[in-house]
Amino acid sequence: MRTVAVYSLGGTIAMTTDPATGGVVPALSAHDLLTAVPGLDARGIELRVHDFRRVPGASLTFDDLTELGTAIDEILNRGDVDGIVITQGTDTIEETAFFLDLRHGHDEPVVVTGAMRNPTMAGPDGPANLYAAVITAADPRLRGAGALVVLNDEVHAARHVRKSHTTSPAAFISPGAGPIGRVAEDHVRLLSPPPRRLGVLKPPGRKVRVGLYTISLGDDGTLLAAWDGRCDGLVIAAFGVGHVPQRLVETLERFAASIPVVLASRIGNGPVLTETYGFSGSEKDLIGRGLIPAGDLGPYQSRLLLHALLAQEADREMIAGTFAALSNCPQ
Repeated sequence: MRTVAVYSLGGTIAMTTDPATGGVVPALSAHDLLTAVPGLDARGIELRVHDFRRVPGASLTFDDLTELGTAIDEILNRGDVDGIVITQGTDTIEETAFFLDLRHGHDEPVVVTGAMRNPTMAGPDGPANLYAAVITAADPRLRGAGALVVLNDEVHAARHVRKSHTTSPAAFISPGAGPIGRVAEDHVRLLSPPPRRLGVLKPPGRKVRVGLYTISLGDDGTLLAAWDGRCDGLVIAAFGVGHVPQRLVETLERFAASIPVVLASRIGNGPVLTETYGFSGSEKDLIGRGLIPAGDLGPYQSRLLLHALLAQEADREMIAGTFAALSNCPQ
């Protein structure tokens, strides 16, 4: 018999109608969620259930996820479970999975799932997603895979997964990579091996603030300048392959002289280049002025990685090297 621990955090999958507002709010426990999954008790998997939080995905914090990571470590250190399932709101699933993947040092997989349709709607997808997540977490072939996201019978690596639609049950995709597996007939059918993972990052040693600034047409730099002195690191979600308006260049160079500034693409699919374009504000120009290229990491992942590195007091050299190693980006 395989054993899977289930941690519920709330989110759409656990929502019911609030009589006071008429809208749905997190209310269901982990036991409630599992009771609604037909056929799961016949799979021969022992479930250990933990009500961890009951909040919308948008309200999760770094402290919540750090405490969750600690709880996961504690149960895995005892050696009596084969995998972990986390249920939460889809707003932040991709960030939760990547956050946990950076810190997960065990072989047992951590599978994050949720729902796009709440239980009061016709055809809620929560039970099917939870079923597939448990099947995935119990699969011994996924040992060493780190954190995964399972929805719509697809298994995605935390390294690549994105939420691509606001309402579709097929909202989660892995641009440029595709899912690593699909669940069918109660089994995971692997399509490709999980991507190479970074070595486990140490727990945070201090509180840090990392900003995310998105470049847009006509940006005059006023809002960018407002970040001055207000963060320990900054991620720039730039145009295309890593471009910004020329009028922002001096501000970014000044920031990069005092804090780590990571150059990502706002597109979220494809790499930031390093040596193709040469105009003022191009990727080559900005890297030459001290910005750190994010490679093919998207801006949200880049922010989480930079936050994790700064929280363990990494210097600029270590930060640049880590981004290069994880994102297939030349230094």
